Amino acid sequence: QVQLVESGGGLVQAGGSLRLSCAASGRTFSSYVMGWFRQAPGTEREFVAAISGGYGTTYYTDSVKGRFTISRDNAKNTMYLQMNSLRPEDTADYYCAARLGSIWSRRTYDYNYWGQGTQVTVSS
Repeated sequence: QVQLVESGGGLVQAGGSLRLSCAASGRTFSSYVMGWFRQAPGTEREFVAAISGGYGTTYYTDSVKGRFTISRDNAKNTMYLQMNSLRPEDTADYYCAARLGSIWSRRTYDYNYWGQGTQVTVSS
């Protein structure tokens, strides 16, 4: 069982930055692919980024490439999402998720554990 807790959301102006964190319980954090997803009101939850457990290979959806950076610290059981050059369309609840194994995925149903979400609001 893995418990995930996100933090770092808030209100920021367009062009600003935020850093989200996801703290995980358990002793096998490095065994999980970790992902960030987001969900705006009235829309489906969508993939943002993922990072593998071993080599830390990263994957991004096209709309955040060059602006967001996903990273992890396995010693601290924590994953991060550095978000720069934020846009109003980035406004959403952001969720971290864990997928057991080494194969990454952008599909929500491939992830085994989810956090409760943290809200990000970008004003224009």
